[in-house]
Amino acid sequence: MSSWDIFCSVVDNFGDVGVCWRLARQLSQEHCFQVRLWVDDLETFAVMSPELSPLLARQKLGSVEVLHWTPECTVDSAADVVIEAFGCELSDNYLNAIVQREKTPVWINLEYLSAESWVEECHGLVSPHPRLPLKKYFFYPGFTEKTGGLLRERGLLASHAGVSAADDALFLNQLGVPDRQPHEVRLSLFCYENPILPDLLSTWAHNSVPIRVLASPGAARKQLADWFQRELVDGMPLTRGTLTVHPIPFLVHTEYDRLLRVCDLNFVRGEDSFIRAQWAKRPFVWQIYPQSENTHLVKLEAFLSRYLSLMPDVARQAVRNLWYVWNGAVSPGNEWGDFLANLGVIQSQTEQWSSQLDRMPDLVDNLVRFVQEK
Repeated sequence: MSSWDIFCSVVDNFGDVGVCWRLARQLSQEHCFQVRLWVDDLETFAVMSPELSPLLARQKLGSVEVLHWTPECTVDSAADVVIEAFGCELSDNYLNAIVQREKTPVWINLEYLSAESWVEECHGLVSPHPRLPLKKYFFYPGFTEKTGGLLRERGLLASHAGVSAADDALFLNQLGVPDRQPHEVRLSLFCYENPILPDLLSTWAHNSVPIRVLASPGAARKQLADWFQRELVDGMPLTRGTLTVHPIPFLVHTEYDRLLRVCDLNFVRGEDSFIRAQWAKRPFVWQIYPQSENTHLVKLEAFLSRYLSLMPDVARQAVRNLWYVWNGAVSPGNEWGDFLANLGVIQSQTEQWSSQLDRMPDLVDNLVRFVQEK
């Protein structure tokens, strides 16, 4: 099982391809597999990997071969292991390449992450193809040992200990962020367009302590510009009251992970940044990808129930209230003040949560073991 093909259709902008890119790198670097990553939107991919050319149909990115996945693209051969990420469907020409192989590949459907209990029952189930002699296995990421686990590079959390405060300060200075003021709360902001954001900005501008926001590119940048009534330019901070916003450029994965670690609180969205926020061991607020009929709120509560299970009652309620407001499920009140008042407790409990997750096998090791057993 030395060759792997991963297929990614970009739907959630940076989340889908972000997960697939981390998966491809880990399979290649930690297990020395030959990995091809097929992506249908190279322009989005190039935003998080500037060395990638969106004009090339085939290219090497580190140890991974990246191909532009189009309905017309040529398939020379299928790999030993084939992964459809997030329900994207293989093209007929690739299915034909699978059928022509002497040994049938292991075909995996990598599903979206969920903390819901039914995931344990569905992880590893098999589905026969309706017209070809093929079968596909469903592989579910998750937060328990009965699921596929979470993407986590080897030694990731241990590597954080080797980074000095001076290195972190230099990293922030290079983004135009000055040294910390007394009592300052520093947070990162990466979110979908959010109707709650203007109210929260007003709250931060009249806060009891300085709030410094490091704002990544995305939908929120337009909301920030509208709120300040100023154009946002990377490296040029804007201030109103106790709030200072630093527009920062899109960061590559290693730098974004570092950003999460050096902030006191991280607003994240979707799946990739949501997982990385947990490895950062910092309090976080998750904006889940919205779904019809509010089914995303069921997933939100499923995760909160696990994440908050050991948190003291007052802090637990503060987290739950702010997350529900941020996701538009309830009207805003004094959620920010309650959250900030419990930030130290939330920090301590988030560290315990991250360490608990770190004791489980990671997704790539689980995936390799799963494939070897087929």
